[in-house]
Amino acid sequence: MFNPDEIRDDFPILKTLMNGVKLCYLDSGATSQKPKSVIEAEANFYLKHNANVRRGAHTLGDEATRLYEEARAGVAKFIGANAKQIIFVRNTTEAINLVAYSFGLDNLKTGDTVLTTLMEHHANIVPWQEIGKRVGAKVEYIKIIKETGEIDFDDYQKKLKMKPKIVTFAHVSNTLGTINPVKEMVQMAHKVGAKVLIDGAQAVSHMQVDVTDIGCDFYAFSGHKMLGPMGIGVLFVKQDILANLTPFMTGGGMIESVTTSGASWAEIPEKFEAGTPNVAGAMGLWEAVEYLNKLGMEKVREHDKEVVAYALNKLNKVTNLVVYGPKSVNLRSGSVAFEYTGVHGHDVATILDSCGVAVRSGHHCSMPLHKELGVSATIRASFNVYTTKQDIDRLVEALDKVKEVFGR
Repeated sequence: MFNPDEIRDDFPILKTLMNGVKLCYLDSGATSQKPKSVIEAEANFYLKHNANVRRGAHTLGDEATRLYEEARAGVAKFIGANAKQIIFVRNTTEAINLVAYSFGLDNLKTGDTVLTTLMEHHANIVPWQEIGKRVGAKVEYIKIIKETGEIDFDDYQKKLKMKPKIVTFAHVSNTLGTINPVKEMVQMAHKVGAKVLIDGAQAVSHMQVDVTDIGCDFYAFSGHKMLGPMGIGVLFVKQDILANLTPFMTGGGMIESVTTSGASWAEIPEKFEAGTPNVAGAMGLWEAVEYLNKLGMEKVREHDKEVVAYALNKLNKVTNLVVYGPKSVNLRSGSVAFEYTGVHGHDVATILDSCGVAVRSGHHCSMPLHKELGVSATIRASFNVYTTKQDIDRLVEALDKVKEVFGR
């Protein structure tokens, strides 16, 4: 049985006292906490297996390489891919930049369109803006329905008539928690000949993700948002695209041979992993995947819905609070963003912190979205497998202190 109270025992940091009270961590959308087994898996690599991977002519090097590739296979299976389709990167941001600079530079030209949405994280906006400047391509944005935080499908269909070369969007909005109908959106984009990149950073630790079923060409996510370490992320790429993709970074570890006049590349996926990779991070990510597998992703999703529903119910009863995003828990995952009318988000977050409640305030790296919503900053409470209803109760109680301080 999925029991978040028991799950919390696996996360040492949740026993921490913050400002004299037990930590109530509601900032998992920025980074999740790590179970002890993940911390130990990363440390264990350095304690027992530390060596550089690939080409080492000694036992320890072979062992490190084997573990690294087993981690790749484990992560691949978790998202319905095969190991040859998985590139290890530092984070989602690097993964998106890899697609932008490796695929985008080679395939976009003057007058072409990249289509994204107004709900994107800056990591899925800025790289396309920069590539657009270099090649003369333009970035267009799909509107959202402000009242519900959902994609405006009429606008999506309209903009697909521009025949974009690349369509890219979040699986789950990092601010609104909106779950986009990614499979349908991919099918629509493919009908006009576009390649599709999905930012899955906020999805993989909350629901079952199967990239083969979704049908996307690229899928990116970070380890640190799914109970894994910082500094390790994943880019899935379809095999036929990988075969013709130009390396993003070059140097050691990704070459077959080098002469004074040029170089040839190693086999995929080594071709896209220049330099020494974060092998210890891969061990931690692999353990995070195993941890989620043991919990069961269906149960993880049910817990997510339960916590989100409870939070929406409680927060909607707080006076002076405006909650953004979908009303239905079936269309939302992982977080609730809100505004406390008349009080800046940073002030709200500071008061909550004095009560031991950790939330995120600001624009959450989604300034175009906040401009569209007509608000400069929001407060985001974001959840994971260790979040309990008691955490939500503490958030609501702490909001009473905001009322006391500001007299609203």
